[in-house]
Amino acid sequence: MTKTLSLGLLAAGIGLFTACNEDPEPEMPFTPGMETFDYGFNEGQLLNNPATAYNGDGAGDHPRNLSAKLEIKEMENGNAEVTIRLENGLDGMQYPVHVHDAADPSTTPNGTPYNETPNGDIFAGMISVSNGMGSQTMQTEMNYDMLLDTYDGFLVVHDPTQAISTTDLGTYLVLGVFGQELPEAEANLRTETFMYDFNEGQLLDNTDLAYDGDHARNLMAEIMVEEMIDGTSKIRISLMNAMEGMTYMVHAHDAADPSTTPNGTPYNETPNGDIFAGGIEGNGGTVMAENELAISFNELTRNYEGFLVVHDPTQAISTTDLTTYLVVGAFAR
Repeated sequence: MTKTLSLGLLAAGIGLFTACNEDPEPEMPFTPGMETFDYGFNEGQLLNNPATAYNGDGAGDHPRNLSAKLEIKEMENGNAEVTIRLENGLDGMQYPVHVHDAADPSTTPNGTPYNETPNGDIFAGMISVSNGMGSQTMQTEMNYDMLLDTYDGFLVVHDPTQAISTTDLGTYLVLGVFGQELPEAEANLRTETFMYDFNEGQLLDNTDLAYDGDHARNLMAEIMVEEMIDGTSKIRISLMNAMEGMTYMVHAHDAADPSTTPNGTPYNETPNGDIFAGGIEGNGGTVMAENELAISFNELTRNYEGFLVVHDPTQAISTTDLTTYLVVGAFAR
């Protein structure tokens, strides 16, 4: 009886073991693949050619600190999901962002090494920016591994401050190979200087408006405008041959319609301190002062209409009598 019971227990154990072995293996949780790629601003580094960098002297006016991040994520069906994120964008702007298939330049209308029509199956959309950030996600019908390993194309972020071009690389804020890092490059920031001679009435071609006073007539001024990477600008005003111990009031005055100003001046008599308004202490040689502006290099040197005035420290300031001005000239021109 004991033997029979033992055999029965053994048989039951074998049956239980067999039954356990027949249970389905537990499914492993899906772990999606994911790759990310960073893209710096277009300074011509993709082709190692400064001529293909974003053209700040062109029709656009965008800061050079914008960057992009590409995220490719595997979905459960094996296809790829593409997300593009922008950083340091302009608030309220919509950025056209496109993927362009690589192509033989001999087959494209304008000899571009890519199809000018974006590939919307991978990514083509408008990314809205708020607080400097924006992103958009698209699900593709392309296999994740194939998109990473075999797709040949370019990622382009167009400039929303000008009309889109699919051929002028100088209008591209970001230009990189899709699925490859684009390292940041040194920003191509501009500097321009503007020289001002002593006021001899030359601004209005009228010698009656030349300086009339006791100051030496060898004083000169210079404005240097520097472009900043965040899209703002900085100015430095220098005075040459400034008298030692004298404080020179230097002002920017916005241009205005003379019919609207109290004394018929072609400028607002109140200085524009956002551009420049301050005293510069003379030392017998060259002295200077700086100001950081909220407007761009292009805005200041192209669109701002105003005057640079250096007042005479040897007499009372007048905002209407040009014969008291040591220097008077168009600002940043």
